[in-house]
Amino acid sequence: MTTTEGDAAAVPSLLEWAGGPTALRRLIDAFYDRVEADDLLSPFFPGGVSESHRAHVSRWWIEVFGGPADYTDQLGGYEAMLAHHRELGITSEQRFRFASTMSRAADDAHLPDDPEFRAALVGYLEWGTRLAQHNSQPGAVVLEHAPVPHWGWGVAPPYQP
Repeated sequence: MTTTEGDAAAVPSLLEWAGGPTALRRLIDAFYDRVEADDLLSPFFPGGVSESHRAHVSRWWIEVFGGPADYTDQLGGYEAMLAHHRELGITSEQRFRFASTMSRAADDAHLPDDPEFRAALVGYLEWGTRLAQHNSQPGAVVLEHAPVPHWGWGVAPPYQP
């Protein structure tokens, strides 16, 4: 589907394409279920991943993928997410495992598997995990204030004949 400025509204948000907030919550639950069983990532969550953490991360992803600004309005936005990652010392191996585990969780959650959606998802995972890794390093110089990103389709919106 080729869109022009006049019919850009016909292109769904990533959230809509994924299946809405419920689908993204399935993604987050599937991801953290995998994290809890992963020897490299589970140490970030001693005792397991709490319901409140899962709910907060779901709200982040919903906002990023085109939903309401609940994470910003109710949970502190970018600054709160930054605070959660400071001083974690995320390694390159952990960053990659996070991204690949989330990609597998998208399969577990039965998110759309079309190449355009998965490219946008992986694009966000690469961007976000690299930013989180940088921000997690002791003494890192970080951008203290920024809006929550609003991720889109990038170069290839969904093909709709």
